[in-house]
Amino acid sequence: MEINSVQDILNLLISSAFRRCRMLDDLCRLSVSLKPTRSLVLISVSDTGTGNILEEFSQFDYKNNTILSGKWDGLLSVMTTSSTDREIHHLKFDLKEVVASRRLVRLPSVTKSGAKFSGTEVSLSLYEEIDVLVTMLHLYLQKILLLKAFVSSDNLFTFSAFHKIAIELMVESGGGTKSYFLQNACRTPATNDVNSYNLTLGLEEYVSKHGNKLAEACHSCFSTGKNLKVGSGVACSRENHQNLGQVMEVVIIISNVSMLDQSSCSRLYGRRTEVLYFKDFSPCSMPQSSLEALNSIDWKNYGLVLKSVGDQDGITILEWENLPPCSHIDIALHIYDKQTLPCSRSNRTDRYLTRKALKLALSDLKKRNAGTLLSERAVKICNYAPDLAKTISGLIMSSLDLNFKRECLSLLGLPSPEHEKDIVETCIKDKIISVIATNDSGSRRGTLFEHGPKKSYEGVVEYFDA
Repeated sequence: MEINSVQDILNLLISSAFRRCRMLDDLCRLSVSLKPTRSLVLISVSDTGTGNILEEFSQFDYKNNTILSGKWDGLLSVMTTSSTDREIHHLKFDLKEVVASRRLVRLPSVTKSGAKFSGTEVSLSLYEEIDVLVTMLHLYLQKILLLKAFVSSDNLFTFSAFHKIAIELMVESGGGTKSYFLQNACRTPATNDVNSYNLTLGLEEYVSKHGNKLAEACHSCFSTGKNLKVGSGVACSRENHQNLGQVMEVVIIISNVSMLDQSSCSRLYGRRTEVLYFKDFSPCSMPQSSLEALNSIDWKNYGLVLKSVGDQDGITILEWENLPPCSHIDIALHIYDKQTLPCSRSNRTDRYLTRKALKLALSDLKKRNAGTLLSERAVKICNYAPDLAKTISGLIMSSLDLNFKRECLSLLGLPSPEHEKDIVETCIKDKIISVIATNDSGSRRGTLFEHGPKKSYEGVVEYFDA
């Protein structure tokens, strides 16, 4: 776990606290407090989780660079205890110490006097503006809450990761304390819902607030509902004797808003896509293996042309060449272990799971939203639909055989022969495009005449391929 910046150490401390809360089979509280002094800001990250997880701190890898050294002395003060301990252990970690055996210093412990509880508090001091730290922490905690209400369940294990955790950010200033209760804890039974359901809910809320730029959903852009096209996919690795395997969840949302260019509705990264990446319930940078999987997707099969993949402050940013002016794409990925304690992963597994879950999410989005993400080939075929519909409707409407005309209109779902030619033409065009979209999604063949014999209308595709 490399530490190259103030953001890195704070993220690691919060994610470690969150992991300890997940391991506790009860309600848990995670609190981050900031207290400014004359030149320093004292920061405390505490939790009422399992406690006494010392190996986590031994894995922290401090990178001694000029910027970080000027803001932090590398010291961590730790108080921790488990429910079975009789004492509260006091420890000090010096991450700047080169000799690993000298990093940990044990200080005198304090007896619990028979009380039974668990928890951990980690404190450090930073030379940093408190407003900068508050913004940094608030954005990070808000991203964690994107996974809110997450419940995972399968045949071998069940855990409720978020409903049982209360998250709070407290800032002391001017003799008082301002508290940001980001989420209250409540007991929620595990369900058999699809694993990515709650990630979808979180991303929908994130999108409707323009990337959490707003306190609530933007009424200008989403006045008639969220107007979101959503697709999700889940890929799982095989279980073995060492662990229960990993899960990769992907959610993709396409939003169509007419006021995208207004300053109040603009996104932090403009029309580019911010890829939110989570590992074991904590936001982090996307690893190279997942980036490779993202680049390996044949986006043209989904009507998209990926112009570039970039990195901005540890966030993966995608830029598209052919995205419609009022459209925006958001992507969230979450990989985690089926067991609470993390296990080792291979780059090959990460790449496979990322690619599979991405393709499943794209296919799901296409299936749920007809005409969306059509391939370049399908779009080309759709361009012929108006002329073909005009020709077919002309043949039907010009026929003098009333029985023939009535039968054709009945197959199209139009009950009487008194319809105008434009209505018939539009109906045929819509059905042709629907069939093309169905065939493009790779699902079962569509039918042109839904009220008639269920025969595949493959001729639309094959005729224009000739």
